[in-house]
Amino acid sequence: MCLDIGDKRIGVAVSDPFNTYSLPVETYNRKNLRLDLERIKGYVTEKGATALVCGLPVNFDGTPSVQTNKALYFIERLKELVTVDVYLVDERCTTCEAEDVLIEQGKSREERKKFVDSLAAASILQGFLNDKNKGQTLKKS
Repeated sequence: MCLDIGDKRIGVAVSDPFNTYSLPVETYNRKNLRLDLERIKGYVTEKGATALVCGLPVNFDGTPSVQTNKALYFIERLKELVTVDVYLVDERCTTCEAEDVLIEQGKSREERKKFVDSLAAASILQGFLNDKNKGQTLKKS
């Protein structure tokens, strides 16, 4: 399972049972930290996740940003609630790419808000699965 963690929304995606491809699931509209963590914990249980991949927002040069610190705080709190391995993945450009796909499909701004984060999570997860299936070493949080 993968998360694209933002201030207002969290995109959720899952992989197929063979860890070959990713599928967008939902864009969760954040409420407060406690409810957000409980909902994500619920997704992990409902989807039978065996690992959690979290997009890490960094600056274009790879250095940490304010958003990096916010995401890391959320991830650390989440790790207190779930027992699966957690991986951090550079998420640079995934939201922009997802936005471009939705614009190409003719989606309105309101429609894009509903789907962009889950589509970005699917993109993050697909990159992770591609690396995993190539035998590349993956970094656990």
